Amino acid sequence: MTVSTDNHTEQLKKLRDLVKDIEYCMLTTVNPDGSLHSRPMASNREIEENGDLWFFTYASSYKVDEVHQNHHVNVSFAAPDKQTYVAMSGQAELIQDKQKIEELWVPDLKAWFPNGVNEPDIALLKVSVEKAEYWDSPAGVVSKTLGFIKAATTGEPASSGDNQKINLK
Repeated sequence: MTVSTDNHTEQLKKLRDLVKDIEYCMLTTVNPDGSLHSRPMASNREIEENGDLWFFTYASSYKVDEVHQNHHVNVSFAAPDKQTYVAMSGQAELIQDKQKIEELWVPDLKAWFPNGVNEPDIALLKVSVEKAEYWDSPAGVVSKTLGFIKAATTGEPASSGDNQKINLK
């Protein structure tokens, strides 16, 4: 299936809008034994125009070791209060570019990097997102409850809102 440029741009905009207010996500990497390893990460509410994600990290961290072994990662965002869920998968790589670090730096990061952009071993983990899927059901609790009651009485499945799969690469 070919996706038009306009539709692709709209999908990326929707994706960016969904995650812009979610500060923390779960980054999942692959352990050397093949098992999955997830941890919370601050996304700084940033997602590039093309869908790429950036995370601050220490270059010597275990997650970086995992990424060196297997570049495949997944990043999951959740805002249960808004019934918004986003999963993105792609390739991760370590970036040690001082200019990019300074460009993306926000003061809140001092909690993890006390010396700011001059923190020894500071680096970025760039996730080049290849695929994404989102579930967005912005209806309120009352509306959802009525939807479930309607589904139960009519025998038709409840509407789960908007669900889309997006190929970014």
